[in-house]
Amino acid sequence: MILCCGEALIDMIPGTTPDGAAALVPLVGGAVFNTAIALGRLGAPVAMWTGLSRDRFGRQLDRALQDAGVDTALVTRSDRPTTLAFVDLVDGQASYLFYDENSAGRMLHRADIPALPDTVDLLYFGGISLCNPPAADSYAALAAQQAGRRAIVIDPNIRPGFISDEPAYRVRLNGMLALADLVKVSDDDLAWICPDATDDAARVRRLQDMGARIVVVTRGGDGAVGYLPGGQTVTVPAVPAQVVDTVGAGDTFNAGMLARAQALGLLSREALAALTPDALADILSYGARVAAVTVSRAGANPPWRHEI
Repeated sequence: MILCCGEALIDMIPGTTPDGAAALVPLVGGAVFNTAIALGRLGAPVAMWTGLSRDRFGRQLDRALQDAGVDTALVTRSDRPTTLAFVDLVDGQASYLFYDENSAGRMLHRADIPALPDTVDLLYFGGISLCNPPAADSYAALAAQQAGRRAIVIDPNIRPGFISDEPAYRVRLNGMLALADLVKVSDDDLAWICPDATDDAARVRRLQDMGARIVVVTRGGDGAVGYLPGGQTVTVPAVPAQVVDTVGAGDTFNAGMLARAQALGLLSREALAALTPDALADILSYGARVAAVTVSRAGANPPWRHEI
């Protein structure tokens, strides 16, 4: 089973009322939440650890997880408010303004870390949940606790405007990346993590020197490149799609990768360490197919398995 560890929030999306007035529509979201939903829809065994509020938005998030088949037994619940992300869409590209202080997700502490069942094979981390304490420190502690025992996958999905303390964030993130069996980054993420390196290949080498085993770099319409520990690389093209917006594209790409790895029996640390170029190409290609469906429709609305 895949355990998704990270934020669940409400995206306030611009819309209109029936009489044409401007409005905001509350939709479920969050990078790690989107990946969990997509994994559930794709039929992969998946659970989530996050902080959910008991307010109306928290109940909305909870229903969405359960409707997608995501196990919520490990979720930490509280009476704190739900994180809100106000989304601005320009030419299909999203920018965000977050309201997260004292939220159910932000205020996860190390004491909230659950005991994991033996069925968990892989832990997936990422998104804004890694930015600010106390939750960020709690996720880092869980990764350190489980590294070497279960596979660790990280997509930092960096949002510089959300980071309250950049030096501390860099230290925390680099420590987690060093534990990872697989790191997925966009080319922009990679440049932010390694600003003094000259190109993507040099930046990937830097991550692998830190300890990351497999690195996957997504490049939007130019597809994705996977870098194996032995220096082999695999390139897969993007799947053509009529783009409506890119909200959740990377998150569902990740879900596609992990769902395919699960189907192939490749979720363990040992299996990922022995991953072949052909197997990596298979995994990345499936991720690209899943992401292509998501970008073809509005919002973070990942496909069900029968749509792939």
